[in-house]
Amino acid sequence: MQFIKKLLTWPRIIYFIIPTLIISLLWSNLASAAVTVSSIEFIGQATLPKGLSFQKTPVGGLSGITYDAKKDLYYAISDDRSEKAPARFYTLKIDLSKGSLKNGGVVPVGVTTLLNENGDKFPPDTSDTEGIALTSKKTVFISSEGDVRQLINPFIQEFSLSIGKVITTLPIPNKFLPAKNSQHGIRNNLAFESLTITPNDKKLFTATENALIQDGTEAQPNTSTSCRILQYNLLTNQPEREFLYQTEPISSFLNFTGKFVSGLPDLVALDNQGSFLSLERSFTGLGFAVFLFQISLEGADDIQHIDSLLSLNSQKIRPVQKKLLLDLRNLEVLLDNIEGLTLGPTLPDGQRSLILVSDNNFNALQRTQILAFKLKIESPLIRLLRRLIPNLNR
Repeated sequence: MQFIKKLLTWPRIIYFIIPTLIISLLWSNLASAAVTVSSIEFIGQATLPKGLSFQKTPVGGLSGITYDAKKDLYYAISDDRSEKAPARFYTLKIDLSKGSLKNGGVVPVGVTTLLNENGDKFPPDTSDTEGIALTSKKTVFISSEGDVRQLINPFIQEFSLSIGKVITTLPIPNKFLPAKNSQHGIRNNLAFESLTITPNDKKLFTATENALIQDGTEAQPNTSTSCRILQYNLLTNQPEREFLYQTEPISSFLNFTGKFVSGLPDLVALDNQGSFLSLERSFTGLGFAVFLFQISLEGADDIQHIDSLLSLNSQKIRPVQKKLLLDLRNLEVLLDNIEGLTLGPTLPDGQRSLILVSDNNFNALQRTQILAFKLKIESPLIRLLRRLIPNLNR
C-alpha cells in the first residue's frame, strides 16, 4: 500500500518515460534480431538449350549467381578456366513477372570478360571462378578456387561491373593456401565456391566447400565434412572471423561411377545479423541430392585463430546453427548439379523469390537448370506480432 501511495506521488512524466524506455528497448532488440524463412514454395524451372552460345562463348559452367535489383538482372559466373573462352560472367534476364518461372523464361543478354590487374584476360588454367556477389558500387566480388595441383592460390577479387577489370584483391589467410607438402590448405576443387555480401554492404562471406586438409577428411558416403565460413570486413578489406559449418552426411546409393562429391557450394545473406541460406549439394551415384538450410552465426564460436581443427577436440566447438528448409529430392523435378543461389525480386503477391542455378560442367549429358522458389521471410517484428496476436493471419 505504501508503494502505491508513493507511486501516485511521482511526476506524471514518469508515466510517459517508462513506457517509452520499454518500447525503445524492445525496438532495439528487434532491430538487431535476425529474420527467418517461415515457408518455401517451388514456382517453376527453366533449362537453357544445350550447346547454347552467346557472343561467341559457350554458355555453361554457371556456378554462382547474384541479383541486381536496380536493373532487374542477374550476373552468373562461369567456372570455365579460360579454356573454352576467357574467364567471364553472364548477364541474364529471368522472367518472374507472373509469379512463376517457365521454360524460355531465362535469356542471356550480356557477357563480361574478366581482366586481371594488368588489364589482360586470365590465361588458361590460372583461375577457377565459382562465386559472385554484387555490391552497391556497381562492382562484383568473384571467388576463384585456384588449382592445388599447380599451387595456384585461390582469390577473392572485386571487379568493375562494366569493364570486368580487377579493382581490389582481398587477402587470404595462410591456413587456406595450398602447400607443397600437401599438409595444409584447401583441397583441389573444394575451396571457395560460395560468396555473399550482407545487405548493408559491410560484410562479405565465403566458405570452403569441404574441410581444409588440416581440419579433417573431405566428405565421404555417410560422413560429413568440416567447412570453414570466412567473414571479411569490407570497410577494412580484412578477414575478421571464421566459423565451423558441418555438412550433412549423405548416403551413396547405387554408385556405379565410383565418384562421390558432396559439400557446401553457396551461401546467401538474408540480413546483417548473420542469418543465411546455405546450399548443400551431393552427387550420390544415382543423381543429385540438394538441400536448402537456413543457418545462423549466433552463438557460433570464432575459429579464426585455430589453424587446425585436428589439433583439438572439435566437438567442443560450437558450429553454426542449421535448420532444414527443403530437401529438393522431394520435388517432382530431375535435379542437375545445383551450385548457385541468390535472392531475386519481390513477386506479385509480395513474397521474395529465390533462384538456384546448375553447373552443367560443359557436359552434353548435363543441363543448365534454373529453379525458382517463393520465400516467406518474416522480420522479428512480424514474429512478435504473431505471438501477441495469434489470429493475425486468420
